[in-house]
Amino acid sequence: MTLVRDWARDLGFSQIGVAGVDLSGAEAGLMQWLAQGFHGDMHYMAAHGARRARPAELVPGTASVITARMDYLPRTTPPGWQAVEFDRLARPDEGIVSLYARGRDYHKVLRSRLQKLADRIAAEVGPFGHRVFTDSAPVLEAELASQSGQGWRGKHTLVLDRAAGSMFFLGEIYVDLALPASEPVAPHCGSCSACIDVCPTQAIVGAHRLDARRCISYLTIEHAGPIPLELRPLMGNRIYGCDDCQLVCPWNKFARRSALPDFDPREGLTGRHLAELFAWSEADFLRLTEGGPIRRIGHERWLRNVAVALGNALHATPPEASAQLALRAALASRATHPSPLVREHVAWAMARGTLSKE
Repeated sequence: MTLVRDWARDLGFSQIGVAGVDLSGAEAGLMQWLAQGFHGDMHYMAAHGARRARPAELVPGTASVITARMDYLPRTTPPGWQAVEFDRLARPDEGIVSLYARGRDYHKVLRSRLQKLADRIAAEVGPFGHRVFTDSAPVLEAELASQSGQGWRGKHTLVLDRAAGSMFFLGEIYVDLALPASEPVAPHCGSCSACIDVCPTQAIVGAHRLDARRCISYLTIEHAGPIPLELRPLMGNRIYGCDDCQLVCPWNKFARRSALPDFDPREGLTGRHLAELFAWSEADFLRLTEGGPIRRIGHERWLRNVAVALGNALHATPPEASAQLALRAALASRATHPSPLVREHVAWAMARGTLSKE
């Protein structure tokens, strides 16, 4: 595996590992999570059920799983980046896009590079059965990663590594080769509950238990319908994803910068005024998000998310402030939007602006 690790590093991966195909220990927890409805509208998770924990059923013939980790902090990330990101919350008229989504779509980056790694292996050992995955199929990524020594499951359910934090993507190659499994690592969260305490919507309902229906990442990305009324005020100015549980995690002081330019932030997604982002036409949205993960949610959901943030910004801005005019004008511009979803969130946002500050 030493040679494979060298090839992986050449392709931009920070670590690879090997897991077996017995994930039976994770099945009970998965089924309980689904039974509680914590998956929300992600019906595909329930549809696949326990198959997610059975690699050999998903890809018949699978004998081992090669797991890969790729760091995604932009190359230009400054020291003290966590504080820089938290400071954005204090500027309510600025839209916040999750760090991982500011560059190129990670699905494309990891999938192509995992396939190149598989091709390198095939050139060395001969043709072999394999299939590449990157958050694209019923795969228990975090479980496979933790079993293969990539890290341990943090209380926020993400994989954590002592030398790299959690700011990385995961990918897998299901192979029909029987490879020696990597050693898992011991958990090192101890009594820390920072991620649970900081969650704006209290979506982490207990250690290692996430109710996705309350998670801002789920609400702004996976959820297609109206955002629940009681959660909208808690979203602040987060318009795509949420990094709070990772920003506060002590282990992320060791988070590594990416070796690739793919995850460098695109112009126009960071530090932009909500009114500017809300003014994007569908053509603007498609052009400015081309090749990035944000494009997947579509223009309608983008406007829904930004409308909620505009309402929260209005609520946080003194009535006499000049910024109120720009915020209200932005919302008024979409008050008669063809989409009922957009109109409903705009109406809520405008009404929220009339409420006294809490």
